[in-house]
Amino acid sequence: MRMTPMENAYHPTGSLNGKTALVTGSTSGIGLGIARAFAAAGARLVLNGLGPADEMEHLRAKLEEEHGTHVIYSDADMSNPASIERMVTEARDAFGRIDILVNNAGIQHVAPLESFPVDKWDLILAINLSSAFHTTRLALASMRENGWGRIINVASAHGLVASPYKSAYVAAKHAIVGLTKVTALETAEQGITCNAICPGYVYTPLVEAQIEGQAKAHNLPRERVVRDVLLAQQPNKTFATVEQMGAIAVFLASEGAASITGAALAADGGWTAH
Repeated sequence: MRMTPMENAYHPTGSLNGKTALVTGSTSGIGLGIARAFAAAGARLVLNGLGPADEMEHLRAKLEEEHGTHVIYSDADMSNPASIERMVTEARDAFGRIDILVNNAGIQHVAPLESFPVDKWDLILAINLSSAFHTTRLALASMRENGWGRIINVASAHGLVASPYKSAYVAAKHAIVGLTKVTALETAEQGITCNAICPGYVYTPLVEAQIEGQAKAHNLPRERVVRDVLLAQQPNKTFATVEQMGAIAVFLASEGAASITGAALAADGGWTAH
């Protein structure tokens, strides 16, 4: 069940011309899919993530060349409030404004509650939850100045339901949904919306590595690992794609979504419909 990019993803050319989008955790996976969708729609971009400097510059330049938009890169550590503040300042210095904020950065660790490492708990909450608080509080001034803004929090099906052994991740994603609602209420009269996307399994290189690891560990065929292990709770038995996540984000940033705020949009193949 290897996934190929969508041929007809919703990337309306020029629909975000003149807008600046800051996407955290955007140098791979879902975040990169969202960044590419925004670039295709004409937005200027602030990329964020960790990696070798030459690889990050190659990615930045490639996005800029492919889409004819201005792209900058920040290596801000999303567990560090001072580093996050530096990134937001750099974005405003480069573009004069932040119109769209996507809080996507996240990490995962799986362990039983009684043996869950305290340092992992602290780090997951810092990156998956607190970073979104810091970016939001810092970006809101620009959005309020301009009377327009879109905040999109990448939560998870685990922001709506739970699974065992993922206490920190589930706690953080539930809290992100709550933060989304509070932000929406506080900005409802200011031309700003805040929504959460709640994906199920999205096909990325990290997920492919999980499939291969599970297949080897349990001596199972790849297709059985996909259907009966990873997608056991997902009724459509199909991975979402990063292009689909990008298309949802572009829609939420559009004028067509101006009345959608405070929502947690499930994109989980029916997982949370159980």
